[in-house]
Amino acid sequence: MTDENQITENTDPSLDERAQAIQAVVDRVTSWQDGATEGTVEQELRDGFAEAGVDVPDDDVRKLAGAIQDRHGAVSAQDVLSA
Repeated sequence: MTDENQITENTDPSLDERAQAIQAVVDRVTSWQDGATEGTVEQELRDGFAEAGVDVPDDDVRKLAGAIQDRHGAVSAQDVLSA
């Protein structure tokens, strides 16, 4: 089973809630951080994850920030973190 399948097929509701919380923060930051520096995007992601009570490793925060900076549009947290 791949990591992506573990996220979508896992029946543990806390994992689904975690994935939803991560995506909600990514969506919020993406919507108003277009053009911001990657450092600013990283900090906003960290702040959002802290507010949501979600622990996201530093490497994953950097991956998500990079994707937000590169894509300038909708970012799927699941796709970024499973790549």
